[in-house]
Amino acid sequence: MKLHEYQSKFLFRDFGIPIPQGKVATSPNEAYDIAQELGGVVVVKAQVHVGGRGKAGGVKVAQNAEEAKRHAASILGMDIKGLAVERVLIDPGADIQQEVYLAITNDRGAGKPLIMTSMEGGMDIEELNRQRPDAIVREHVDPIMGLHDYQKTYIASAMGMPRAQWRSFGRILSGLYKCYSASDAELAEINPLVITGDGDLLAVDGKVIIDDNALFRQPALTERRDTSGEPDSERQAREAGITYIKLDGQIGCMVNGAGLAMTTMDMTKLYGDEDGIGPANFLDIGGGASPEQVAAALRIILSDENVKCVLFNIFGGITRCDEVANGILTAYNEVNPDVPMVIRLQGTNAAAGNRIISEAQIPHIISAETLTEAAQRAVAAVKERS
Repeated sequence: MKLHEYQSKFLFRDFGIPIPQGKVATSPNEAYDIAQELGGVVVVKAQVHVGGRGKAGGVKVAQNAEEAKRHAASILGMDIKGLAVERVLIDPGADIQQEVYLAITNDRGAGKPLIMTSMEGGMDIEELNRQRPDAIVREHVDPIMGLHDYQKTYIASAMGMPRAQWRSFGRILSGLYKCYSASDAELAEINPLVITGDGDLLAVDGKVIIDDNALFRQPALTERRDTSGEPDSERQAREAGITYIKLDGQIGCMVNGAGLAMTTMDMTKLYGDEDGIGPANFLDIGGGASPEQVAAALRIILSDENVKCVLFNIFGGITRCDEVANGILTAYNEVNPDVPMVIRLQGTNAAAGNRIISEAQIPHIISAETLTEAAQRAVAAVKERS
């Protein structure tokens, strides 16, 4: 779950990280009032879950409240990479002398949080890593022992932070690590953390991504979720308790189990790649999916207009194949799809499930015994409809 910039920075403030004392506006008049209250130069920043706001014209500097109002009027409602801007953050201008990059993220390979920092902030970290990887200091943190003082000193020294800012940098680094840990974050990023003309450190931009699997522990953060930038299909899947990620292919995949889902996607890609055919989604209905969840999953798959065939690959364990079959029928009767459906049911109650499907006499049904056969038939079905 992504937080907006203003949400991320307000969260940082709760952990003692200094931020500009800005406010959010949803109308030009609100922007005027906030800029008037702040006084002086302000920055009007679009709040959307995409990068490149500045290049798209979503970040503008205003010299006074009247100019802030005009900028807000031009930014609100703007389309930035397919997302409409519904709110802007009005921040006071900062006397920026140096921009620093600071982030904490998951290192799955090491099984530890990873601190990444550089004195070359303000730019895309992936680009910096490609061009000058030596400019980035990396330090792992033991999740049991936590962040040590010597690590803060080492990081500040290794990155070239001016000695006068070591103490305040250490406090910000501690605050960011506490924020990262307490929020169940996958990423807590300040870019840039700036050194002002007075020698102070200030987090002028922020980004936090929360682990979706931990949201049950984060009710306060869950309430802040903005779904306007999410595809409707992914939102519906989350509400139904289904793991779904939309892709660019033509074969809608409904599978139980993440490993089997990945294998199914690989197989469709293997046999369809030469013709540009591949999976339209990753979808895992889970280990104990009900007929209602199966029906919801099929509706979500078929909501994608790129889908030319649906491939069911169910290995019955906790999920019974007869329940999956009933779910398919429920969804079919509701949606009335006109695309072919390749169905492979194996495992618990597979015979009963196949019998239910067979007796229903559904048009466009193609059965398969093996995954190889199912993938090949799904690819062939897409070719016929192309």
